[in-house]
Amino acid sequence: MTITSGIDVGSGAVKAVVMECDGNSQRILSSTASRIRRRDIRAVVEEVFSTAAAGAEVETIDYVATTGEGEDIPFATGHFYGMTTHARGGLFLEPEARAVLDVGALHSRAVLMNEQGKVLSYKMTSQCASGSGQFLENIARYLGVSQAEIGELSLAADDPEKVSSICAVLAETDVINMVSRGISTENILRGIHESMALRFSRLLRSIGASGVVLVTGGLASDAGLVAAIQDALDEDERFAGTLRVAGHPLSIFAGAIGAAIWGAFRHEKTDLGGAAWKATTPTTRASSSAT
Repeated sequence: MTITSGIDVGSGAVKAVVMECDGNSQRILSSTASRIRRRDIRAVVEEVFSTAAAGAEVETIDYVATTGEGEDIPFATGHFYGMTTHARGGLFLEPEARAVLDVGALHSRAVLMNEQGKVLSYKMTSQCASGSGQFLENIARYLGVSQAEIGELSLAADDPEKVSSICAVLAETDVINMVSRGISTENILRGIHESMALRFSRLLRSIGASGVVLVTGGLASDAGLVAAIQDALDEDERFAGTLRVAGHPLSIFAGAIGAAIWGAFRHEKTDLGGAAWKATTPTTRASSSAT
């Protein structure tokens, strides 16, 4: 049995899990996340990792794996690329998933994988930031609603307004004009979701996705966005009836989960020896490896 931690350092938040891995069996012992909010990233990483380690109530952690922007975390044992960790973490959360749509603060990507979580293909957004979590957060702030409210408000829309999907600046201008015209917040948010969903459906089409797609990343809990993505796929005759978009309460931790699982695999294969972290000592670097 191997105890591992996965730390996903994103543009907007840091997520960490501690897992117990024994061959093909894995379970999450603890998970925690924190927004960065202009703080020192390394300080946030140490805070989140320490909280996750304490919550797991373990004496040692055999392998500390990072992903995302966590290449330079000094106490990490190894680093894994984001597409591989989201694919493996997505498969853990939704065993039927054969693709993940990772919607992050600044970028989004679609990843196609097989039944073992091996990446077969991936594609990232290459246009403006109008399909990112940061863009949606900026719009919510302008509209005076919290991120937690966005999904339900969008689902309550009855006449969505079309929003530019090409450029974040144009989209924000569209929103300002809509507010001045008295368009409801619900219809504005649904219009934004539909604009984002159109781009995401193109991403999924470009990698040949089929079956179940799990939404991961910071916007995975946005029920309005998940519904809009499903609607966009259903309206495309090339996808109609072939794709099911799924969410999961722990989708935001998919990258961290995947990192922890791959970390356990590497630890068992290479037998690094010793623990990467002990409850009685501060975070220290035990060994180094790169992917």
